[in-house]
Amino acid sequence: MTSDVRSDEDGAVVPPGRQRLPGDRVALRGDLRSALPDATAAVAVTVLVFALLWARMDSGASDTVAVMPFMDDPGTYWMYLLSQAFGWSALLWAWGTVMLGLLLSGPRPARLPVCRQVLERWHRTTSLTTMALMFAHALMFAAELVRYETKVDWAERLWVAFADSFVPGWYDSGTGEIAIPLGQGALYLAVPLGLLFYVRHRIGANTWRRLHRFVIVVYVLSVWHTLLYGTNVWYGEWPRTVLWLLQLPVAVLLLLRLLRPARRAERLGPPSGGAGRPGWWLRAAGRVAVGAVVVGLVVVVVSGRDGGRDRPTHPPATAPHAQETD
Repeated sequence: MTSDVRSDEDGAVVPPGRQRLPGDRVALRGDLRSALPDATAAVAVTVLVFALLWARMDSGASDTVAVMPFMDDPGTYWMYLLSQAFGWSALLWAWGTVMLGLLLSGPRPARLPVCRQVLERWHRTTSLTTMALMFAHALMFAAELVRYETKVDWAERLWVAFADSFVPGWYDSGTGEIAIPLGQGALYLAVPLGLLFYVRHRIGANTWRRLHRFVIVVYVLSVWHTLLYGTNVWYGEWPRTVLWLLQLPVAVLLLLRLLRPARRAERLGPPSGGAGRPGWWLRAAGRVAVGAVVVGLVVVVVSGRDGGRDRPTHPPATAPHAQETD
């Protein structure tokens, strides 16, 4: 007796008699249309975050102002605030799409609030929205630098802003020397890794799956960038602890996905001899490393030692970096 369903190249179940069309001709356009409600919600969240950041800066309660006291005028630095708002929305959407991806690729719950096909579509549309939010975050940071660089002509201002925002290693001020390349790396990995899904029939499903696993690297770089450079979580206080706490379910789901993957071929099993042994030990080490991350996150949250800076009595009145001159 044969099954009444079959699996396509990416592991999804397709009813008999129905042919899945190539992803690059149909799926991307369809997902872009499906992403409109998701993107609208993301814009709404960004507006709310922007309003909150504006109100806090206007009242003098902003941690950004505590780090950089010269930024005490939201009317002047509104593009920087908008960059921050896009950044926080991007991180929230990245968290959501990673959680959906791990839920779909790990042990499948007995009951889901919606069908698997809907979850898969949500995963794809939130990924597209995340990429757009990340780009908007970088673009508004560049726009703020164009406004800031007043000592050179417009052509030089545009180049400096572009280089500082999009060229790895160009930004040379303070924590940004490390944090900004991390964010750039997340953006430059997110776009190809996210869009490869739509050409998977050309590169092969197995190749796509291997590359898609590196999406978790994009998320790790994004969180690392935020912890280093996010002035709203700069100090060792509750906002930073909450950010660490949100990483715990991601790490737990990742560990479950590694221990009990949905695909039988990805299960660890007993070690085999010969050429397969190094790969087995590598996969086993990955599971141990993720388990250690889970334990480390619990320790961070419980102890409160989250790497945050102490709030200084007299914050330094420093600009992001010295302005360019002719």
